[in-house]
Amino acid sequence: MSSKLRVLIVDDEDNLRHWLKMVLNDANYETEEAASGEEALKKFDNNLYDFVLCDIRMPKMEGPALLHEMRRRQIPATVIMMSAYGSEETAVQSMKAGAYDYISKPFRQDEIIMVLRKAEERERLIRENRILRRQMIGELGFQNIVTRNLRMQEILQTVLKISDYKTTVLLSGESGTGKELVARAIHYSSSRKDGPFVAVNCGAIPENLLESELFGHVKGAFTDASYTKKGLFEEADEGTILLDEIGELPSLLQVKLLRVLQEEEVRRVGDTKPIPINVRVIAATVHDLSEDVKAGRFRADLFYRINVLSIHLPPLRERKEDMPLLISHFTEKFAPRFNKQVKGLSKEATEIILNHEWSGNIRELENAMERAIALAEGEIIQVNDLPPYLRDKADTYPGLFIPQEELSIKRISRQIEEELIRRALERTNGNRTQAAKLLEISHRALIYKIKEYGLDKTMPRRLKSNIEDELEATPDAGGSK
Repeated sequence: MSSKLRVLIVDDEDNLRHWLKMVLNDANYETEEAASGEEALKKFDNNLYDFVLCDIRMPKMEGPALLHEMRRRQIPATVIMMSAYGSEETAVQSMKAGAYDYISKPFRQDEIIMVLRKAEERERLIRENRILRRQMIGELGFQNIVTRNLRMQEILQTVLKISDYKTTVLLSGESGTGKELVARAIHYSSSRKDGPFVAVNCGAIPENLLESELFGHVKGAFTDASYTKKGLFEEADEGTILLDEIGELPSLLQVKLLRVLQEEEVRRVGDTKPIPINVRVIAATVHDLSEDVKAGRFRADLFYRINVLSIHLPPLRERKEDMPLLISHFTEKFAPRFNKQVKGLSKEATEIILNHEWSGNIRELENAMERAIALAEGEIIQVNDLPPYLRDKADTYPGLFIPQEELSIKRISRQIEEELIRRALERTNGNRTQAAKLLEISHRALIYKIKEYGLDKTMPRRLKSNIEDELEATPDAGGSK
């Protein structure tokens, strides 16, 4: 298949068409000709073109009529009009109707090439922008929310239903449960997706600067106000603003925020003129704001104003069925970043992760997986690759996961034996002779069990030295034990 860009030349002058065909072929374009607008439309039925060079004045169907029909049929080619002297006004009208550019006849060879090169660059930028936008939506929208938990699926269905409404949403849940991710999903699945998404942590900005950050200020409003500055609400106009940790908002600003929500306008610090805004507000909190209202820490009227639609995100410990999905998701995310071929976790590492409480929720799991993948030496993440606090807990509570329904002493004994061999090898840094002494078995029996349990395939590279030779010298017979 040709990689050349395709140009359709539409003109009723044979000589001009043939001349353009030679010029463009020499410039590495692939060209076809049409002597009329009607012929061009027939060619569009079975062909795709990158560019159309179209004369304005032609018998029957003129250039603007052809352009109108192309737009009606949603033919994606970029149109460049060719106009004779005195028809520039018509060419300008054609550009308003959707043509990319026009060039006046007669034109030189370098002129038409330059116009096409400019059109190429424009199309390249449009394609790159479209790709980046799809990637952005993919990263920030629903595609990045990994779940098979029924409660989370209900939440996502709710988000789809309300995304296009301007309704204020209150997201609650423990730190790290994905409140900002859900807020972004609301924004990027709505008709506001082309507008800005502005996130502000109300608890991270000093109280004396928070009003200026949210609502802006005019020059001279206070000592350091050397210029007029837009606030974050203005920056979010026609889009969405996320007020994270809204429970940390000082009382005075709670009053001003309530007015902004009610009047849909902001007033910069030091200014008397209100500025209208069109902003969708999403609030997020780790607190129970209803309790803060009872305790007098949060205004009741503001609470009722932002609590139009309340969504509570469950903690990770209540989403155990999502753990394998999240582990796979973070592996796919971080392995390419560190140029690793990591494909999963060892059984012991998996058990440690599944049994951990994850008080920091998804954010804590993400950080743990990032560290583990960065340290992993092979395709499988081992216990030693996990953060120390996870390993320490596993030592306190042995890293053996026994399901409630498991009653087989034989299977559990094998699991215990495999775990003890792995620990002995870790403690002796892979020295099989010393490990056999710790385990109180023969060196030959240890090599056999390493082979039996497949530990040679999951060992870190540093523990594998000479193990292949020893395994080859070890017979498969059970008597070798």
